[in-house]
Amino acid sequence: MTKKLIVVGAGPVGCLAAIALANMGWEVEIYDTRPDMRLPSSQAAAQQRSINLAVSSRGIAAMQAIDPVAASSFLDNVIPMRGRMIHNSSGNLEGQPYDRNGQCINSIDRALLNRELLEGALAVRSIRAFFHHKVVSIDFDGRVMSVLDVSTGEQLERSFDLCIGADGSFSIVRRQLMRVVRMDYQQEYIPHEYLELKIPPGQDSHNNPTFLLDPNHLHIWPRHSFMLIALPNKDKSFTCTLFAPTTEFETLSNKDQILSWFRIHFPDTLELIGTEVLLNSFQQNPRNPLISIKVWQLSFSLTPVEYMFCPQTKPYHYKDRAIILGDAAHSMVPFYGQGLNCGLEDVRVLTALLHEAGVDPTRVRDPDDFDLRLAGALTRYSESRHEDLIAISDLAMDNYTEMRHSVTTLAHKLKRMVDNLLFSLTCRTPVTLGSLGAFPSGVTFAEGRPRGWLPLYTMVTFRPDISYSNAKRKAAEQARVMNKAGIVGSVAVCVGASVWMVRIALCCRRRSYW
Repeated sequence: MTKKLIVVGAGPVGCLAAIALANMGWEVEIYDTRPDMRLPSSQAAAQQRSINLAVSSRGIAAMQAIDPVAASSFLDNVIPMRGRMIHNSSGNLEGQPYDRNGQCINSIDRALLNRELLEGALAVRSIRAFFHHKVVSIDFDGRVMSVLDVSTGEQLERSFDLCIGADGSFSIVRRQLMRVVRMDYQQEYIPHEYLELKIPPGQDSHNNPTFLLDPNHLHIWPRHSFMLIALPNKDKSFTCTLFAPTTEFETLSNKDQILSWFRIHFPDTLELIGTEVLLNSFQQNPRNPLISIKVWQLSFSLTPVEYMFCPQTKPYHYKDRAIILGDAAHSMVPFYGQGLNCGLEDVRVLTALLHEAGVDPTRVRDPDDFDLRLAGALTRYSESRHEDLIAISDLAMDNYTEMRHSVTTLAHKLKRMVDNLLFSLTCRTPVTLGSLGAFPSGVTFAEGRPRGWLPLYTMVTFRPDISYSNAKRKAAEQARVMNKAGIVGSVAVCVGASVWMVRIALCCRRRSYW
């Protein structure tokens, strides 16, 4: 008898998790409250979050490890962005490459990526999907999930061996887990919101659509306490996102205030977007909150054998019955572009640990059986992944300050220059996603500390062999070295200046005496 996996959530993370475990031999069912987004009549794409995705090496590595076909198809639909293009308040442009070896992040429409992964999942014979099905409750110990068929109003009972919650920031699976797990849970709304705008395609001399900005950059208009970004789309348009404090948005309550504000802060984008389009966007598009969710601790009563595999210090699973992945476990602000990348990596890490533990979904199970191997793999996931998820959530929050202000400062530019110089001197052999090769089964991250001097952005974005927590630790060590070097340099300059001033004073005294 093959074990059954239920995945709650048909987003990119849920679809990749379904593919990964189906490839291991599980029977998989996917449940989602929303309609099937592949159907044009469903308008499901309009219900998706609107921020374009910037998929980098971590997300690609996860797809390549689990579904090479999906990874190849994904790369056919992206627009590579090789650096930031900073638009300062004077209208001047400054390009800042992401990587000395030309590595890039990739812009793709969220709905397009989701459709690709959903179609890839449903092409697997052992995967079925149920849309318009809302999870009502889950009995993890009884391994039964109650589901409401929204279309018919019928309530159904579905049995499972393992439940994966990949159902987003307001996860029903996480809420149900909190009924059986003493889970510390932090939800934080930052006092900023975002609004989607759009730069339409232009026309070339032959009346064909063309980009109005360089499509191979992520464009940023940093304005200290707020910012505008723009990512390219395949139809030659740009999806723009305005991030600003809620108090700033509240001042933009009528047509004149909106236009005046844009003429002051973003005059070039006002011309590109167009007055009517801008005003319609403010009127029709919702202002969305920015939320950060962290899950901290769990504690529950287990038998002595079960307790060995379920420590009380990490939060993402329950016994051998359930685990949460993606935004359900770690919703983060979008300023490092790692939300989806991290979620896809969750799936790769979990799959590697399941392989390493030798989990066998074809083993016949007694209803009261406790799968030690599965519980051990889920425990190792919680133990090893927790620090990484907290690290990237914190880094994402920190990067907002960099994007909306620091990128324009002299200190930031000097730091980038020193970072890149030391990077070039200590890491002469390029390490790219291609040179890393496919991650073999059972391997999560490279062992040991990364060698050489590595910029934090490089480690986070282009090195899927380095865990987020390792990247954060190494960046902190390098910052301490740089600070000490700065102090030593400052002292040396002060001592040199003092010696020079003493020599001048002595010289003046001699001349006065003579």
